Amino acid sequence: MKIQSDTRKLLITGLSITGTGAVAVLLLFTVFGGIVNRQGPHTNMGWFVLLIALGCLPTGCMSLALGLLKLLGDLTRR
Repeated sequence: MKIQSDTRKLLITGLSITGTGAVAVLLLFTVFGGIVNRQGPHTNMGWFVLLIALGCLPTGCMSLALGLLKLLGDLTRR
């Protein structure tokens, strides 16, 4: 099975953005002090990593879903 180049790009982009968000969440809870109360992280870097995670996770999941649906469409067309 050969994946079309645009489908491959969508999948790689979705995985990389989602992976970046997942790493940001992991760093937020382990390195940058976590979110311990209703007011958010303790440090400025904690807030920065939280913003990265909140931007990357939804965008990456939508890109990944689009790539998977395009792959499914390509497979059913054959």
